[in-house]
Amino acid sequence: MGNGLQGFSIQADFFPISNLEIERAVIKKYRSKLWAPFIRALTEYELISDGDKIAVAISGGKDSLLLAKLFQELYKHGRRNFSLEFLAMDPGYHENNRKMLEKHCKHMEIPVKILESDVFAVADKVGGKYPCYMCARMRRGFLYAKTQELGCNKLALAHHFNDVIETILLNLLYGGNYKSMLPKLKAENFPGMELIRPLYYIREEHIIQFVRYAHLSPLDCACSVASKKMGSKRAEMKELVKKLKEKFSDVDLSIFRSAENVNVDRVLGYKLHGKKHSYIEDYYEEF
Repeated sequence: MGNGLQGFSIQADFFPISNLEIERAVIKKYRSKLWAPFIRALTEYELISDGDKIAVAISGGKDSLLLAKLFQELYKHGRRNFSLEFLAMDPGYHENNRKMLEKHCKHMEIPVKILESDVFAVADKVGGKYPCYMCARMRRGFLYAKTQELGCNKLALAHHFNDVIETILLNLLYGGNYKSMLPKLKAENFPGMELIRPLYYIREEHIIQFVRYAHLSPLDCACSVASKKMGSKRAEMKELVKKLKEKFSDVDLSIFRSAENVNVDRVLGYKLHGKKHSYIEDYYEEF
């Protein structure tokens, strides 16, 4: 999936904007676009509790670099009722991409732990024509395991507002179901572990604005496998939303809100805790 920064790159050895200026931009210049929605998601969905040890996953992309910086600023200026670990998995990056990740984290003063894996190679073998889904699942499983090893109880991922609506459309148009990307969920195979998404209310366009201002050149997936395959379905959804917005300016917000306003009385069927239900069950109970 593209990061919207095509044609914009700098040498990773040279950063015109200091880390201090980046931090000020997060808190002040982009307060309403980044900081405020970050705090809103943390508060409304109760993503942090006292005593949490949170692993922040960093891919080297624009979203995860922002997520790491937001958490750093929260720890500096907010209640220090939690602790942080910054994790990056090297799934088989090209050497240049690995160096880019390291240089960005160093410049932004993010104390990242880089973990080695062979996810790209394995996903290429078992993922077929579209390995991205398999890659994502393997990455998450790897990160869950490492997060648990470090004694963390939460894993923070950098999915944002646009990811949420694209997921809804993917499930609707390709899966034939209505399912959203939740702001937090319990890990099925890792007891006591939660996944949280603090960028839930942050729009991708605002992340791009911030990254351009900060003169960062984040990785764009950096997958040596996907670069040889056909375009992803998620990219199609991104383009679809773009076209819809040309006629309906707030269509993305409407799609997002649809996940908050499901009227179960007017659906043919639904699943609750893994059990399937039909409206017929309730229909005859009304008589």
